Amino acid sequence: MAGVLDRIQRAKRPAFHSLSPQQARIAYLMGAEILDLPRAALPRVEDFNIPGPTGDLAARLYASSSASGLPVMLYLHGGGFTIGSLETHDSLCRQLALRSGAAVVSLDYRLAPEHPFPAAVDDAWAALQWLAANAGSLGLDGSRLAVGGDSAGGTLAAVCALLARDKGLPLALQLLITPGTAAHADTPSHKFFGQGFLLDAAAIAWFFDHYIGYHHRRDWRFAPLEAPNHSDLAPAAILLAECDPLVDEGLAYGDLLRANGNAVQLELVRGVTHDFIKMGRAIPEALSAQDFCTTAMREALNPPSPHDQPPPQRTV
Repeated sequence: MAGVLDRIQRAKRPAFHSLSPQQARIAYLMGAEILDLPRAALPRVEDFNIPGPTGDLAARLYASSSASGLPVMLYLHGGGFTIGSLETHDSLCRQLALRSGAAVVSLDYRLAPEHPFPAAVDDAWAALQWLAANAGSLGLDGSRLAVGGDSAGGTLAAVCALLARDKGLPLALQLLITPGTAAHADTPSHKFFGQGFLLDAAAIAWFFDHYIGYHHRRDWRFAPLEAPNHSDLAPAAILLAECDPLVDEGLAYGDLLRANGNAVQLELVRGVTHDFIKMGRAIPEALSAQDFCTTAMREALNPPSPHDQPPPQRTV
């Protein structure tokens, strides 16, 4: 991990907070999969649209089998609610689908500052409801439904799990990868890992200023720890990185879910930073982390084993 950080520093990549949001999106896109695994070929990779609150939202379906009736996870990408896209997380979503046997639907939700809080929440929730009701139109089983995401997408996934509980929409799993859950970046890990560990304090402030400012940070749709009730939620699989400013709030959220009677699997990976799960070319911990996520998906959703499927005739 130290070697990866050294190479990133020597590349002199401009800090996101030194760029405009539009420039930062291009920079993130250009570097997003340099350390990630090559994009795995899958029998089904399909772009389509999901109706959103203000218009259609782009989405992409990944499946390791052409069989009908696969369970499905809605995946919400990271990027501080400001950057990130279907393309920046394409490799990761392919691995989740390939290793789990479930289908994965990645959502291109609206980004700040053009669309500030709660636009991303509204889009994610609309997409989850649509999948529950219309998965059959994609040949999927909407009764076996999960939600997941990394970083800001992990926050959105946790919020969707709370909304699903409140609205009576059953979920099999919430997969939270290095999520943000707290109202303010004020835990000890934010101070200890706030400089030089990939996700810097200045970047976090830049993301949050674009997305939410200072007026609504105690809103639980931004900070799931602030929700008034954490009981009766979908089982959680939480993946955390030790050297991550967000690790303390991830641990706190896992503890809170457990204390309220929810099933929680929590994996704390030592010696790695935020976003490490997308570094499969560089560090073996990324591969074991993907195994943790996909094992949780298989156990919760019970898809056919990907090893039992016949070899695909056509891959994308």
